[in-house]
Amino acid sequence: MQTTLTGLLNGVAGIFPSRRAVSVSGKFDLTHSRLHLLVERAASRLLSAGIKPGDVVALTFPNTIEFIITFLAIIRARATAAPLNAAYTAEEFQFYLSDSESKLLLTSKEGNEPAQAAASKLSIPIATAWLAEGEAEELSLSLSYTESVTDTVSELANDASDVALFLHTSGTTSRPKGVPLTQHNLASSVENIKSVYRLTESDSTVIVLPLFHVHGLVAALLSSLAAGAAVALPSAGRFSATSFWSDMKRYKGTWYTAVPTVHQIVLERHLKSPEAVYPKLRFIRSCSASLAPAILERLEEAFRAPVLEAYAMTEASHLMSSNPLPEDGPHRAGSVGKPVGQEMVVLNEKGEIEEAEVKGEVCIRGPNVTKGYKNNPHANDAAFQFGWFHTGDIGFFDSDGYLHLVGRIKELINRGGEKISPIEVDAVLLSHPDIAQAVAFGVPDDKYGEEINCAIIPKEGSNIDEAEVQTFSKKNLATFKVPKKVFIADSLPKTATGKILRRLVAQHFISQT
Repeated sequence: MQTTLTGLLNGVAGIFPSRRAVSVSGKFDLTHSRLHLLVERAASRLLSAGIKPGDVVALTFPNTIEFIITFLAIIRARATAAPLNAAYTAEEFQFYLSDSESKLLLTSKEGNEPAQAAASKLSIPIATAWLAEGEAEELSLSLSYTESVTDTVSELANDASDVALFLHTSGTTSRPKGVPLTQHNLASSVENIKSVYRLTESDSTVIVLPLFHVHGLVAALLSSLAAGAAVALPSAGRFSATSFWSDMKRYKGTWYTAVPTVHQIVLERHLKSPEAVYPKLRFIRSCSASLAPAILERLEEAFRAPVLEAYAMTEASHLMSSNPLPEDGPHRAGSVGKPVGQEMVVLNEKGEIEEAEVKGEVCIRGPNVTKGYKNNPHANDAAFQFGWFHTGDIGFFDSDGYLHLVGRIKELINRGGEKISPIEVDAVLLSHPDIAQAVAFGVPDDKYGEEINCAIIPKEGSNIDEAEVQTFSKKNLATFKVPKKVFIADSLPKTATGKILRRLVAQHFISQT
């Protein structure tokens, strides 16, 4: 019988009932048994309000306890949770609500005007969810759209094939594609994450990434809860560099996971205003974008913990590969480690498996991988060729089985026939002591077809200029890889999760020329 995510969480509530599950910084803690009870009650409310198995329920919240309870309640009710970024415009909400065929929109008590406007336009019912605080630990979830509550959820058994989560790809090259993920997909990914990082009930983390994104949701929240471990939410509902380490110390953090941009912010804060004492971490995890070896080295030096880079994507319910913990093997800067819990190969254009050190497209298959995009046969035909899911990433395995990514197929820069990996250029630029952030990208060129440019953010107090960047690049890169133009910037365009998309950066700076 296949495992469900709900089954894993129910098991934890029985095994570790009195251990802390979720804290809201400085406000309150919930145990695993209390969280389980609140989720069961909320699921009953959803059912009595008319939500049926298979219905999609959209939810848009900051990182709050209400998000966690309503998300878990939706999937417990055998419905599908579709978390949405609260910062979307009304037009974006309309697209995502329509594309997911949502039957209900859930928001915080404060509401979300663009989301509610979009739902109203689509005739989708709107509800609000909040925790009504009473005496200590006496918390109950209130949904303003229903009065009667029936205990029908106890009669409902979750199935491994239930579509629990519906997310969209980030749409870096085209219209965002809808990705349905089942209870079994999520359970498989959670077990993979628990296994490779040896997560147990003794672990604790502070969530720094938005929970509407698969990285924060699966890697930080669900994997922790399924291990009987604890998570803490910042009181403001979002990451704050000023409170991060005090929260980590207060809740005895043993690890955290973030995108490279957040790691760089944490590092810059440390250099400017170091803590007197840092918690003893088992590891630091980096994922969702390439982490330059120079940044990895600085993080390890600053916080005295191994930094483990991983590789993940929405279609794989997050994790695909990771560098191991020190007790399980060496971790390698510039590599995203070894496959975790699934088959992974590098294929050539004919669908043949490449040998070590030979570049090709990274492809996967396993119980964590989606069965296909929603209502998108053309995308499915392209993505599932030769019996494998095609990631769109170019990479190679080294002789020890560690995967090295070269870049997205559509982001490789073709300069007069020379293929340039922008990740390689980023890594060199970030090794310069005066550069805080850097991103290389391709621009159209009459002579070469494409030329390489880059944008950098200097470290505070630095006077680095374009000439210095190019001189440094010429010493450390082949001539054809040296950026022809360097943009000095105060900020770089990012997604809501802090991920830098080269396409956005290129558009932004090309428009300035």
